[in-house]
Amino acid sequence: MSEQSGTGPANRSRRLFDLRFLISGLFLLYGVIEVVTGLLDSRAELAKADGIRINLWLGIAMLVLGLFFLLWARLRPLPPADRDNG
Repeated sequence: MSEQSGTGPANRSRRLFDLRFLISGLFLLYGVIEVVTGLLDSRAELAKADGIRINLWLGIAMLVLGLFFLLWARLRPLPPADRDNG
């Protein structure tokens, strides 16, 4: 009966392996790395990029995208698994 309510083991494993969580985790991890790298850029690296902190801006964009995927997975969870396979 718990399978019909969406809390059974099959549904929990589907949510655990939802690719949106994996993608968001990777973007958040790489985004944090890029932000830290962007904050620690040397003057020579900034001069090569014409004074623009490319790593910082890319890191911020990756963080925003990772948060978008996480929010999407939380607001629109996967539907319960269909157990009526015949």
